[in-house]
Amino acid sequence: MSSKEFLVFLVLISTYVYCVSELTEETCETLPSEIHITKEEFDELGRLQRTCNGEISVNKCEGSCKSQVQPSVITPTGFLKECYCCRESYLRERIITLTHCYDPDGVRLAAEGENSMDVKLREPSECKCYKCGDFSR
Repeated sequence: MSSKEFLVFLVLISTYVYCVSELTEETCETLPSEIHITKEEFDELGRLQRTCNGEISVNKCEGSCKSQVQPSVITPTGFLKECYCCRESYLRERIITLTHCYDPDGVRLAAEGENSMDVKLREPSECKCYKCGDFSR
């Protein structure tokens, strides 16, 4: 393949990639989901005191974002890549209560103060497309 044919090939590929990326919609959104959490509590000597767990509802980021690759004479690889990823734009802090607590022998705890555990977590409250690898937001 001559260099002229190769250049034409690159332009065609570039045009195809650009057209496909233009047709692809961004679907990045914040969606509800269910997860199972298990949290263990230890004493000062490192011995297990209790284990608490539960199913909780949390938000997650999911979807796709427009990205493209095009030929470039400026970049060392010969291609300019613009990649975008769906991720959180804002995290909110939440306290959740786990209500299934057990002692180290697996016996369910019923005493007030031992039968539940509060856990702090951070979850996405908003999601959007960001340039991949850009953590400076």
